Amino acid sequence: MTLFVRESWIVFNRQLRMNLRNPAWVIIGMLQPVLYLLLFGPLLKPVISQLGGNHYTWFVPGMLVQLGIFGAFFAGFSLIGEWREGVIEAERVTPAHRSALLVGRLGRDLLQLLVQAVILVALGTAMGMEASPGGIVVGVLLTLFLGGGCAAASNALALMTKSEDVMAPMINVVMMPVLLLSGILLPMSFGAGWLERLSDFMPIRHIVDAVRDAFFGDFSVAMLWGVGWTAVLFGAAVWWGTAVFQKENA
Repeated sequence: MTLFVRESWIVFNRQLRMNLRNPAWVIIGMLQPVLYLLLFGPLLKPVISQLGGNHYTWFVPGMLVQLGIFGAFFAGFSLIGEWREGVIEAERVTPAHRSALLVGRLGRDLLQLLVQAVILVALGTAMGMEASPGGIVVGVLLTLFLGGGCAAASNALALMTKSEDVMAPMINVVMMPVLLLSGILLPMSFGAGWLERLSDFMPIRHIVDAVRDAFFGDFSVAMLWGVGWTAVLFGAAVWWGTAVFQKENA
């Protein structure tokens, strides 16, 4: 286990240095939710007032989940570049565990997501968000696990497709219904009845609800749906990513 941790740490350090030399992806990934918060958030005040509660406390958790999904799902694009340059094959001929190659990269993605989440929460608090510190911690933890699962799936998809032209439309096909049916931007209760019932089958919708419940300090049994789906998606994605990295000719 100590050797595995050391190998993962080496990969993590290399990936982190690459990001620090070119922080454009971090800035771009952070820009979209910040713009939503600054420009779209004020428009929600009359809408969310019908539900009761602070509109930023309702909106920031949705932006956190969006950051965890959209930011992490694009993590695999850098992996395609590394594969094309021969970096992946060079790592494979080393005695390092194949799974350490994934875990090290996930560590980089999770650290990046954590920094972005802290900035987003700080900005939301400055704009008037009211949330308990404990609820914020729980919400950010759920976002990190969801983002870790999305990053693992993105890396697996990158190694399977080995093409940005193939990977980008596949991600967009998945992301569009997730954005529209998970209640990230607007309450699903405001839509047609059939649309709300359809969103009940969207796992991300339950995760969004769980993060919002945490921010509002509502740690009820209903929150377990979101926690459970987060664990299932994270476990399945990491298993898939590990399996792809362990393939001899992935």
